Amino acid sequence: MAQDEKIFADGFSFKRNENAPDFVVGRLSLKVDDAIAFMKENEKKGWVNLNIKTARSGNHYVELDTFEPKNKSEDAPAPAKKKPEPVAKNDEEEDGDLPF
Repeated sequence: MAQDEKIFADGFSFKRNENAPDFVVGRLSLKVDDAIAFMKENEKKGWVNLNIKTARSGNHYVELDTFEPKNKSEDAPAPAKKKPEPVAKNDEEEDGDLPF
């Protein structure tokens, strides 16, 4: 799916009341049957993420958030296993001779 493709959330409506106090952001209304069907179609791990956006016309709309973070394991190759460095042996130890 193209990243620019909008998926509008069926059954969800957001409206801002300009006469409302500053602490009131807006009103979210749900048409139950449509909203439930939309959520069942788009849920991932029990969640549906929605964004409330402003159209060029100034009206608000509710859109499905399709962002999926990339797995770190896919982005970066796994670190190579470091081989243990061989322990340097003294030639004298191999012969069994002591230096004194």
